[in-house]
Amino acid sequence: MKKNKTDFDTRFWAVRRKHSGLQLMETFFKFNDLAASKEKLNNIINCAVKRNSWIKEDPAVILQFRQSIQLFVRAGYLIMLKEKKWVANTQLEMISPLALGLLSEKEYQNPLLVFKKAFREYSVQEFDYFMSGMVYFSMGVYENLPERNLVNPYIHLLKMLDAAHIILERRGKKYN
Repeated sequence: MKKNKTDFDTRFWAVRRKHSGLQLMETFFKFNDLAASKEKLNNIINCAVKRNSWIKEDPAVILQFRQSIQLFVRAGYLIMLKEKKWVANTQLEMISPLALGLLSEKEYQNPLLVFKKAFREYSVQEFDYFMSGMVYFSMGVYENLPERNLVNPYIHLLKMLDAAHIILERRGKKYN
């Protein structure tokens, strides 16, 4: 019986070695600021949805961002798989509405719920397809718009960015 495994390696890693989800997320936030990542993702989605506009940023930067988001999604999937081995649940009494962002109070207390919900609805490959399509449509002017639902994967990605940042902050590492 053949086992289906999700490929976590990218073409650009020189060596095949195991990576933990937290290490991959730390790497993502070393090179990408949370606010800048959300803004860049928002710009990509806006340009992909508008018919007569394309993104003004350098295509190499956009493609590198797409690859880093794909790595980030894989890191979130790894964290979700190993959720039983470590718990990030923290009971907080007073939560500022600004600190919540898109997250509910329950998701803010346990950010792993965000990853579980996202990967219950979409697979890693579907997130890859979503990002590839959005980057494709944001790079030029096209007659047709993307045929899939754009809102749900976009919201899941934003929530995953917030949740990952919270997880890393609680683990004692800040990347601002």
